[in-house]
Amino acid sequence: MSAAFGSRFDAPIAAVLVPKGRALVAAPLFERGAKIQLKSEGKRGRPLKAGELVIVEPAGMARGKERGRQVTTPVARITRRIGNADNAHDVTEALMIEYGLERKFPGKVENYAREAAEGPDEFARKELQELPTFTMDPHGAKDFDDAISAERDGSRIRVWVHIADVSAFVRPGDPVDKEAYRRATSVYVPNMVEPMLPEALSNSACSLVPGEERRAVTAEMVFDGAKCVEASFYRSLIRSDARLVYEQVDAIFSGAAQAESPWDQPLALAREVSAALQADREARKALEVESSEPSFEFDKTGAPTEIHAEQQTESHRVIEHLMIAANEAVARLLQEKHLPALFRVHEKPDVSAVERVAAQLESLGVALPPIPEHFTEQQAEGIVGEISAAVARHVRATGKGRAALTSLVLRSLKQAAYSPRNLGHSGLRSANYCHFTSPIRRYPDLIVHRALLSGLGVDNTAGGVEDLQEAAEWTSAREREAMKIERKADDIVRAFLLERMLKEMGWTQPGGTAAYNPSSTRPSQNRNRAPKFADRAIKRESAGGGPVFEGEVIGVIGGGLFVQFGPNFAFEGFVPLREIKEVRGGFWNLNEFQTAIVDENSGHAISLGDSIEVAVMDLQTARARVDLLPVNL
Repeated sequence: MSAAFGSRFDAPIAAVLVPKGRALVAAPLFERGAKIQLKSEGKRGRPLKAGELVIVEPAGMARGKERGRQVTTPVARITRRIGNADNAHDVTEALMIEYGLERKFPGKVENYAREAAEGPDEFARKELQELPTFTMDPHGAKDFDDAISAERDGSRIRVWVHIADVSAFVRPGDPVDKEAYRRATSVYVPNMVEPMLPEALSNSACSLVPGEERRAVTAEMVFDGAKCVEASFYRSLIRSDARLVYEQVDAIFSGAAQAESPWDQPLALAREVSAALQADREARKALEVESSEPSFEFDKTGAPTEIHAEQQTESHRVIEHLMIAANEAVARLLQEKHLPALFRVHEKPDVSAVERVAAQLESLGVALPPIPEHFTEQQAEGIVGEISAAVARHVRATGKGRAALTSLVLRSLKQAAYSPRNLGHSGLRSANYCHFTSPIRRYPDLIVHRALLSGLGVDNTAGGVEDLQEAAEWTSAREREAMKIERKADDIVRAFLLERMLKEMGWTQPGGTAAYNPSSTRPSQNRNRAPKFADRAIKRESAGGGPVFEGEVIGVIGGGLFVQFGPNFAFEGFVPLREIKEVRGGFWNLNEFQTAIVDENSGHAISLGDSIEVAVMDLQTARARVDLLPVNL
């Protein structure tokens, strides 16, 4: 869990060393807080220096005088020296540590994992090494926990989804299992990962790398169109023929590249099944969400150099549909056999929430399908699916509102979670759903593997977790915490990349951009003229010397606007309402739908999805805070 900091200092936190008189004190990095006195521990190792990034923990209290009064202040001990507060890699590392991630495994766990990886296989397996098989993952993936095979079977298509057999290596109650349960999930941040399993398993014995025999659990499914008419499950031995990446497969699908034997036909058949599943998903009015994930590139120093938006393409959908099909097939068996396990549940949306998002979208001019005046919770599930499809059509037609409108739809839904009760998955319109396909990085998948294999009578390890309700709550909470860390890390790296880009354009923040003591001086006081930037998203220089960016409003609150801006809208920042008033004057308030701020004097509105020109006013890299000035409203 994150170290809470404000007036309290009761857990390890990341801090930057700053001078105070002739001494150095610790300034909290990620949250505002008073500077902390350091406990003197003598001179050990290289000397400390201002600007150094460290981890500190409470080391008692000290008495002193402040403005003539006796005060008691916390004292800290440095427990780890991370590096430089101006380095994105070091700051991200500090973030992970402050949030309680270990960054290494205990020696006992590492040793046990190596022994398990090198140990003999104790289970009977179906030998599928000669079956043409491939993996498909992002370019930078390191652990490959799923692989695909496919063959035509008369008028039907037989698909094998092979999943790394983590349960063969990680046995209930062993040191690796206990540590994996404690972590519950892998955490992926730019250029780093906090894995659930040690590398001997996650990147080696359990990773389905090409050319190597690997132990797997296989879901063998026969599809007649989109319908899975047969399903069987067993332990297997496989050998992947190729490691494919999404860009490579998209090039094949577009005709720009050619698939190779022996995986060319399996890929074509997987694509055919995926297309049928996609059509069925649309017919079922499942949730349609077009999203993108940031992907960063770094130099040797750990500084970010580029950002790309990872859009979901057809290659992504092929893997997604086949993994969902395998998850559903396993969940059906768990349900039919009443096997204790964890299901992935997404409860139906509240009627009031669906009514609310429909009204919000209509206020923004999104054409929605006819919505009944009164409808049930059961009907709400289908209606929100239709709404999501309408939003996707609107975004494609207008080229605007992807982030803002998608966010509105997602906020109207309940949060997916794990549960020992099968409550169905509303977003997928699926009556039976679980997570089976990623046991390397998610503990609930390992629980499902054990339940499945126990139900098949091939491995008596069901249970493993004594209290499934407790496990559901724990793994759900850890998942939410991991998402929080990942989002925060993405934002931090974005801020560092923005800082780099601005410097290259000649703009500097008065007083510097030190993460622990950022300047709040407006760029209008900076008279260094910036050179013109080639990208068309940057239209001209602002009058104050900073570049002007095209942006789009992605969030609205009473205090201002959240804006995506810059090349390909790669960055995010906040325009305070007071700055809008400075530019336009007026009396601004949120509208009743909370989709726009409106000037009550003129009636002028600034809405979600609207275009806006902005310049950077203040940048705090480690806190991922970007304050913006409105230039043209």
